[in-house]
Amino acid sequence: MGLHAHLQRLFVPAIEEGLKPSVNEQVLQNRVASLATTNLPRESRIRLILTKNDGTIYIGIQPFIPLSRHVYENGVKVITAELVRKDPRIKDTGFISSSIVERAQVDADVFEVLLTKNGNILEGMTSNFYATKGNTLITARRGILLGVTRRAILRLARGQGMSIIYHSPSVDKKFHEAFLTSSSRGVVPIIAIDGRPVGKGRVGRQVEMLSKAYQSYVEERSERFVE
Repeated sequence: MGLHAHLQRLFVPAIEEGLKPSVNEQVLQNRVASLATTNLPRESRIRLILTKNDGTIYIGIQPFIPLSRHVYENGVKVITAELVRKDPRIKDTGFISSSIVERAQVDADVFEVLLTKNGNILEGMTSNFYATKGNTLITARRGILLGVTRRAILRLARGQGMSIIYHSPSVDKKFHEAFLTSSSRGVVPIIAIDGRPVGKGRVGRQVEMLSKAYQSYVEERSERFVE
């Protein structure tokens, strides 16, 4: 879903940086489609890397293993770290090496590390972050990767009658609900941040509503490009 938008996140920053990708978008789409047949009938997780020295594009592929239903039904626990991306527009592999300490904290009890600046939550290391207060959705607008899934969630939230405040919520603020989103995981409920419960410490009504709305959205909008 949103393949063009995903690829544009690779091509646009590259061109702005004066890099010429080794292939155009159509050729890359065709190659991704060809590789995706490798794991059929299962889905695949595909990663694209564009090198800064000569614009070569590498494609990594592996079988996609979805999260268990337990995660969506019971929620996850996350922690925070005072850490930000150097350039939020770009998924720079340099961020992986600079966040080794934080990544090592992800385990059976910690699902994700939230990136913060001056005590305000920007996003997750591999996801976008949202909180709710009443019927209002709160999420950062600057200093984050503008995910394709995030765009869909904001549209769906408005469609469900929610208002949106673009603001980096404070770590110390009490939220009614909170959740993460990413392309491969959809909507993931958060029940605790740094050991403190979010709301009542369980998956809330609004997160459930947005999760179901997103699943319907995916089923309606997904593109078929692998036969």
